Amino acid sequence: MTLLHNSQHTVWRLRGVSFRYGRGPDILKHVDLELTGGKVYGILGPNGSGKTTLLYLLCGLNSPTAGEVEFLGTGIDRYTKREIAKRVAMVPQDFQMRFAFTVRQAVEMGRHPHTPRFSSLSPEEIQLVRDVMQELDILALSHRPVTMLSGGEKQRVAAARALVQAGDALLLDEATSNLDIFHSLSILNVVKKRAVDHNLTVVAAVHDINLATPFCDQFIFLHKGKVAALGPPARVLTHDLLQKIYGVEARVWYDEFTSAPTVSFRMGGCPETGDMMGADTIGPQGEDTHA
Repeated sequence: MTLLHNSQHTVWRLRGVSFRYGRGPDILKHVDLELTGGKVYGILGPNGSGKTTLLYLLCGLNSPTAGEVEFLGTGIDRYTKREIAKRVAMVPQDFQMRFAFTVRQAVEMGRHPHTPRFSSLSPEEIQLVRDVMQELDILALSHRPVTMLSGGEKQRVAAARALVQAGDALLLDEATSNLDIFHSLSILNVVKKRAVDHNLTVVAAVHDINLATPFCDQFIFLHKGKVAALGPPARVLTHDLLQKIYGVEARVWYDEFTSAPTVSFRMGGCPETGDMMGADTIGPQGEDTHA
């Protein structure tokens, strides 16, 4: 199956997609989305809003109960598992490996979908593995068994394996949840650079809004199984939307240090402090950008 992919092409198109497990309620309801090449999308929303479910639909691990998921112009169900694996890689929330493979072996597994059976990695692939491991600060762990790593180290191995695997797209499911701030920023910087330099399309389920805003081109807010907002962080991040989705009060302003919107939260009913609450998003020149 030969498909073209560039930054002008739609990578995923979802039309009227719903999903439920068995006879349970719909987790996603009539979702319409169009995700284009070379962008970083952040999926946000409270627990149970369907973030992980949406990622599983994008890579074909789940099939919609209604509607259609297209990947590069073809229904996701028409791809073989190997074809999907060549094009889409995923970093799960909790990376587990039961056997004592070394870190290098675990990362090299990301190239398996691209390598003929019983073949060795090419010199270019070996260099790619080394470069990614160095970028994610795990090169010094090359010969250590994955089973002996900390949770954060395992997560960096999972990210490295996915980066050497991904052809067209990378899915991240709370990929930085077990990491300290340095390694969280490291992964996000590497992912953003890949999106820009290699036209990689990234879709990341995230909880930490302030960590995500400098790296995401678009935010997708899910609420009760539906898309509540889609657009650049500076446009969609408003106190009204955040209060509706999370049930808390929020203030949004432009942070010159991160060159991105920043959000502060508090529970409703707290005593007022000055005029902080109810403020609209403040742009880089102080303009009101509340939508």
